[in-house]
Amino acid sequence: MANPPFGRLITAMVTPFNDDGSLDLDEARRLAAYLVDEMGNDSLVINGTTGESPTTDDDEKLALLKAVVSEVGDRAKVIAGVGTNETAATIKRSRDAAEAECDGLLVVTPYYNKPPADALLEHFVMVADAAELPVMLYDIPSRSAIPIPEETIIELARHPRIVAVKDAKGDLVSSAKVMSVTDLAYYSGDDAMTLPLMSIGGVGVVGTSTHFSGAATKEWMDLLADGDREGALEVYRRLLPVYTGVFATQGVMLVKAGLASRGFSPSVLRRPLKAASPSQARTFVQLLEAAGL
Repeated sequence: MANPPFGRLITAMVTPFNDDGSLDLDEARRLAAYLVDEMGNDSLVINGTTGESPTTDDDEKLALLKAVVSEVGDRAKVIAGVGTNETAATIKRSRDAAEAECDGLLVVTPYYNKPPADALLEHFVMVADAAELPVMLYDIPSRSAIPIPEETIIELARHPRIVAVKDAKGDLVSSAKVMSVTDLAYYSGDDAMTLPLMSIGGVGVVGTSTHFSGAATKEWMDLLADGDREGALEVYRRLLPVYTGVFATQGVMLVKAGLASRGFSPSVLRRPLKAASPSQARTFVQLLEAAGL
């Protein structure tokens, strides 16, 4: 796909908090600018899982979206994570994202309540019908408890506002089948799976480690697009320990630890998450340094 709807490099941005646990909007603007201007991100996902969205309320989510759009909306797209396990709440957040002048929506599979396939299809259609923005489906059965069935994704691809999938299913054959019969843009939801997914038609990544590896990830993506497979593989392999190491514990914990080591705000998280241990943080920073990051 020559022109993916949200570019190729997307980072699911963490949400900075002050020491008292309140939103740090100034730091959010600074981090967003860094990710776009220094890491080269084409888009940012705000209020995703890495943004600790289960612990922020709707007012905080809207304020964060507005802050990031005001900071980088003229040079990158902003995708709002709006998915919940209630259809009405997801629609409400979709409208908030439109109010904030976002460029797209990330809609995760409803989690915990495990709707059957027909109800799942209706949920996504109702959200897309009510939305004013293009939709990226988020297929992540490890968190939602259920996958989006292939047949459901293929049916949803007919909706004019459903344009992409963040694929964290870990089933390349299933993804290949869907891509072979739809025009959906497939983005890897697992940093390490990005090159394998792109080898069968994927277009890019919605990353976590890309807070640090973004520029180098874009480097190998460009090499791959230019036909230099060996060069792309060399860079990818150098980054692979970072792609996997960011998930040695919960990803946002290590991202915030890594950012703190680079002069961003202290790694304050909202419970039930907590800051990475000194040992975990040190190991991750060593991986970044070993990869030349």
